[in-house]
Amino acid sequence: MFGGRSTEHAISCVSAGAILGALDPDQYEVVPVGITRDGQWVLAGDDPSALAITDRKLPEITSASGASVVLAESELIVRDPVDGVSSLAGVDVVFPVLHGAYGEDGTIQGLLEMAGLPYVGANVFASAAAMDKEFTKKLAAVEGIPVGPYAVLRAGVSLSEADKERLGLPVFVKPSRAGSSHGITKVTDWADLDDAVATARQIDPKVLIEAAIVGREIECGVLESEAGGAPDASLLAEIHVGDNDWYDFETKYITGGGYDLPAGLPDEVTRQVQDYARRTFTALDCAGLARVDFFVTADHQIFLNEINTMPGMTPTSMFPLMWAATGLEYPKVVDRLVRTALRRGTGLH
Repeated sequence: MFGGRSTEHAISCVSAGAILGALDPDQYEVVPVGITRDGQWVLAGDDPSALAITDRKLPEITSASGASVVLAESELIVRDPVDGVSSLAGVDVVFPVLHGAYGEDGTIQGLLEMAGLPYVGANVFASAAAMDKEFTKKLAAVEGIPVGPYAVLRAGVSLSEADKERLGLPVFVKPSRAGSSHGITKVTDWADLDDAVATARQIDPKVLIEAAIVGREIECGVLESEAGGAPDASLLAEIHVGDNDWYDFETKYITGGGYDLPAGLPDEVTRQVQDYARRTFTALDCAGLARVDFFVTADHQIFLNEINTMPGMTPTSMFPLMWAATGLEYPKVVDRLVRTALRRGTGLH
């Protein structure tokens, strides 16, 4: 399942195209279900190239992408204007390659739980908690994982003078429940704060304001253990944003930023970041996969930035790149995710 109603619709399509290309057709019969920006489900094509970014043009699912589809218990019902209504074979497992709201936030996971369909990735609670940066920070802090100074502005609330003094400048203003750097503004003058908050609130009425942490941007991939027990952590990657001030959408998906893989950190710092990544995954009760992002300062203090329970899976995304460097190539990662989802099933664990 891919596309969806969030601002990350296009990146979801690109991730899905990469996964389609990685799934072994001798092992899996794949049914590509695209979700339009207004929430319609359609039976999309299975050509990975149709879901790639081409000449800076982002892919999109529309009602013209295929016949309408509905989920009835564990079956997909296709409603084609020419061929009429038909039922596809029962679905064994769903790979919800959906980023952002209405997909990565627990909503689609709740639907799949009710349908009794196993699915890749975090459950309802973990998806919702990881999607909301406020609660990610609160749960991580309880587990002793360091987070930077921040403030939360719910709808109708403004930043107090006391919080301005506590946070200092610059700050990053971002929607609390969004991803792919949509709606984020770096503020270096308090006079620009209201405009930045208004930009973020176009996506989410709840806004997070974070003190800027001067440090290196470090990412770690986490996979649910195949044998049970503690999750596995990948080699670390360090992100370089080039001439940009921060890791924005353009750098992530269009122009591409530079990176070091593995990150050139002392061994003890690497181990600590990997430990924090595993502990964040466990603290939020995640499953399947996650990418956990950190800042590491010059004196090797470590601060959690965020966790993504369905990280980008595009050809340039760091999650598959980190696991490839660790020794697990993309097709094996995808296969492992499907198999752990089938083994886990639905319901409480």
